[in-house]
Amino acid sequence: MPYIKQTRREELDHLINRVAAELSYSDSWQGDLNYVITKLTLSRIDVVNYTNINNAIGVLECAKQELYRKLAAPYEDKKIAENGDVY
Repeated sequence: MPYIKQTRREELDHLINRVAAELSYSDSWQGDLNYVITKLTLSRIDVVNYTNINNAIGVLECAKQELYRKLAAPYEDKKIAENGDVY
C-alpha cells in the first residue's frame, strides 16, 4: 500500500513532482506514464525469476486496486446516485 511514513514521502515527492510536471506537458502522457512505471518496475527486477516477477506484479496490482478503491469507486457511487443503479 502507498501509506509510507511522512519522512519517506517527503524524500520521494520532489522527484515524483518533477516527473509529474514533465508528464503534464505531453499530449501523450498516458504512454509516458506507462513508460515511467515500466522503467521503475524493471529497475527493481535484478534477476528474472518467479519471485521477482510475482513481487513486481503484486505491487502494480495493489496500486491499481487502491486507485480504484479511492478514486473510481466513489466516482461510480456518485454516478449511481445521479443516474440510478443498474443492479
